[in-house]
Amino acid sequence: MNLEHAFPCGNPALDFAATLRARRSVRFEMFVSGDRLDAWYLESRIVDAVTPAGASDVERAVTVREAIYELVTARVAGEDFDRGALAVVNNAARRPPAAPQLTATGRWTDATQEEALSVVARTAVELLSGPDVPLMKECGNPECTRVYIDRSRGMRRQWCDMDSCGNKLKAAAYRARKKQAQAVDSR
Repeated sequence: MNLEHAFPCGNPALDFAATLRARRSVRFEMFVSGDRLDAWYLESRIVDAVTPAGASDVERAVTVREAIYELVTARVAGEDFDRGALAVVNNAARRPPAAPQLTATGRWTDATQEEALSVVARTAVELLSGPDVPLMKECGNPECTRVYIDRSRGMRRQWCDMDSCGNKLKAAAYRARKKQAQAVDSR
């Protein structure tokens, strides 16, 4: 089981929503424990330190994550937002966020679980009401359910991440073409 967090989506709220991978098939949960949630907050650089998460913190984060995902996919599909998902994200965003502090060595953000989750929810609010909405796309890999910001030239990016999804699909397409060419040659 690979527990490394990935950040290919171009926005922390999208990366947070992507912590439940392969939603259409095997559903690989990244937040299997409070430690994994804490690690995500730190690795994403949402905060520099966070109080340790308990089971209720993980449950709350998963609820917000699912609401963010529901709102993002509705926005990408051009559909209306679900009122329940809106309420969940807005309630989390209303909580006080983590406040960065200036220290002798630079910026430092120490947060509670609630403050860190508020930062993620506020990021989702800004994303879903901001100028990047037309740039959001779902990964072209049928197994992947990540939504990413496409800032590529000509907006022709097809995958959330070349390493995880793009290379797999390109290699599979190459093998299929090669197999088909060999079948034609053997006739």
